[in-house]
Amino acid sequence: MEGGQSLTKIYLDAGHGGKDSGAVGNGLYEKNVVLELAKRIQNKLKQYKDVEVMQTRTSDVFLELSERADKANRWGADVFISLHLNANENNTAKGFETYIYNGSVGSDTIAFQNVLHQEIIRQIGPNTTDRGKKRANFAVLRETNMKAVLSENLFVSNATEAALLKTSSFLDRLAQGHVNGLEKFFGLVKETRPPTDTSPVKDTLYQVIAGTFSDRENADNQVKKLEADGYSAYVQEKD
Repeated sequence: MEGGQSLTKIYLDAGHGGKDSGAVGNGLYEKNVVLELAKRIQNKLKQYKDVEVMQTRTSDVFLELSERADKANRWGADVFISLHLNANENNTAKGFETYIYNGSVGSDTIAFQNVLHQEIIRQIGPNTTDRGKKRANFAVLRETNMKAVLSENLFVSNATEAALLKTSSFLDRLAQGHVNGLEKFFGLVKETRPPTDTSPVKDTLYQVIAGTFSDRENADNQVKKLEADGYSAYVQEKD
């Protein structure tokens, strides 16, 4: 959709961290799950050419909301994705949703939300409810200068969804959905594998030592026996 640029700079914001645990429920801490999700997304993006990825945090540290936006702005990111989990006092609340800023945003931001949301739902849809594409006055969406979307990746307060978030396979599908959205919107191209070496494999040669003799005649007789059996043999004096 936006192919042709030489380098796509993607900024991943794992929400919360450090003293701010985020949503907590069913044995899960939002800050930990979204950090793992961000790392998986970044790892998958290594498959693509001309892509650079930066993360707000790669460990359990706290950053202010304005600091997150400032880092992305200073870096000159093309897109900002803030990763979160949801929670609700009603433990039957469930599903996936995305947000963009509820103020003035460009058509490209709306388009990016549409593509990203759709691709994530394609990956996790069979297991989850689509709560829709929404808008809100979140600081990280308001204060960033580039296209910015915040994804709310299920409810830790819902036992069924928490169980999904505890599985590596589901987290991987969630990460893949984010990557697929980025690939489709920016026209990302995967790296081509280096050509396979088709040159013939050299045969390994092995030398057979038939023995050591104190008498030259016995050594010569051994060579004759080997030659009679079809082997190339010779006598070499040993120091």
